[in-house]
Amino acid sequence: MKAQSSPAKPHPQIEIVRLMWLAIFISVFSFLFYYRDGRVLLYGDTVAHINIARRVFDSRTPGLLQLGTVWLPLPHLLILPFIVSKQMWQSGSGGSIPSMAAFVLGVLGIFRLVRIALGPDGEGDYTARIGAWTAALLYVANPNLIYLQATAMGESLYLACFIWAVACFAEFARGNQKSLTKCGLCLVAASLTRYDGWFLAILIVIFVIIRTVLTTQSNAEPRENGAGSLQRSPIMLTKFILIAFAGPVLWLAYNAAVYRNPLEFANGPYSAKAIERNTATVNPAKGNLLAAGSYFLKAAELNVSESTWPGRLWLGLALLGSLAGGFNKRGRAALLLWAPLPFYALSVAYASATIFIPSWWPFSIYNVRYGLELLPAFAVFVPLGISFLIQSATNPVRNQASWRQWSAPATLLGILLLGASSYAAIWRVEPICYREADINSRGRIALDRQLRDWIMKLPPNSTLLMYLGQHVGALEQAGIPLRRTINEGNHRVWKQPVDQEGMWERALANPAAYADYVVGFEGDPAWKAAEDRHLTALVEVHTSGQPPAVIFQARPWSSTQSSTR
Repeated sequence: MKAQSSPAKPHPQIEIVRLMWLAIFISVFSFLFYYRDGRVLLYGDTVAHINIARRVFDSRTPGLLQLGTVWLPLPHLLILPFIVSKQMWQSGSGGSIPSMAAFVLGVLGIFRLVRIALGPDGEGDYTARIGAWTAALLYVANPNLIYLQATAMGESLYLACFIWAVACFAEFARGNQKSLTKCGLCLVAASLTRYDGWFLAILIVIFVIIRTVLTTQSNAEPRENGAGSLQRSPIMLTKFILIAFAGPVLWLAYNAAVYRNPLEFANGPYSAKAIERNTATVNPAKGNLLAAGSYFLKAAELNVSESTWPGRLWLGLALLGSLAGGFNKRGRAALLLWAPLPFYALSVAYASATIFIPSWWPFSIYNVRYGLELLPAFAVFVPLGISFLIQSATNPVRNQASWRQWSAPATLLGILLLGASSYAAIWRVEPICYREADINSRGRIALDRQLRDWIMKLPPNSTLLMYLGQHVGALEQAGIPLRRTINEGNHRVWKQPVDQEGMWERALANPAAYADYVVGFEGDPAWKAAEDRHLTALVEVHTSGQPPAVIFQARPWSSTQSSTR
């Protein structure tokens, strides 16, 4: 008997599978390209993320308190299982895996969001399908995102959470009340990844409340999969609000319980505000909301185009597409993709976020990657803007017979030309996020490499007293377990302002009693402790643009110490 062939997959499912494999191919290929030369570890924040996760189990005082307070915990928790391997820790590949997976999910999220926003029922509509593919291609092919997703940076993960939160909200706006819980869970993930997610949660909660109130007042029946009657709305709304704000509430509670200050991440000694105050960081948009928004928009343009006018074209088309989407009731939910604009304008103007643009004063590159958060808005609304322009040009009656039939191909061609030309120009000069990482890392990496070579010459299993804040990469490159160090994380963090009985504080007070060597960087606590006690300097390492690193001998070391330690 002839075997019965399996039924063909529904067309949308086939499209999703194809798109997923395309995203996986781009993700893996780009990772291998950057991994071969160690370029996945260019960002100092990448090294920090990996080692924050590592010290949860590789420390003299292991545990979840090693996650710290300034950076939110989800990226580190996702990285943690992949860096148990020493090789994946040293190479940085363990930190890349969650970012790469999030990249694929983000691409699928963009596709899903456009299908919901443009399709009459989210399925099978030709216009929605073409729009979804063009948006997904603009997203998946962006050179700056391609680089960042190959690293342990959090942009790829947050964008995936952000996009899926908006997509689930769009499903809820179409009448699918079951999507509200999914939206809440996406907001939890977003708000435990970046503080941008807190702002997004507030916006979506406000819109959900407004829509629920309006629907209840108009006695409208739930559509599609909206099971239950309107009497359930208060219960569902309360459940959603509790889920949506769970992330911020948990983080505030964690800071209050551990640090005795719920806002420790915002005003503590390691916060961005404290760093700005201690380093006198220049902020050209401080106190100026309009200038702050301009810096952020310029950063967003540089993430999609290297030249000024093409970048402005992207922004203009995205704004035009947003207006067109706003008039379309189904597409209004996607306007939430502009949420990063007010958040970063407020953060740069009135908080401690800073963005430097190469062509604007102070003519440097710093945090340009923040602009990548508008990539979903560009990917969704630029095709809508091009479509609106071409349809407007072909609408007159005299042109209908000869030109109207070519509007769809012309729209697709315009989108592909804009994306291909802009992205090709970026690849010719390297993505600006890669250049930011490369330029700002040169001094740090040079110092880490020299320091690594000297540390590897120290006796095996010797104990190091070292402040890990800026140059933990030296230990990572040397493959020296963090538990061989006494560092700023080895104390009871709930003892404020310092833990006088903590291992770190006691070692600083008497280095010779706890460590064999002190590795200090001029001005840091370990260096000051060694200088105050006139310890012998064995090696002094100088690198341009970096404070000198000094290895001090705390006490004579013998081979018998390794067995008694």
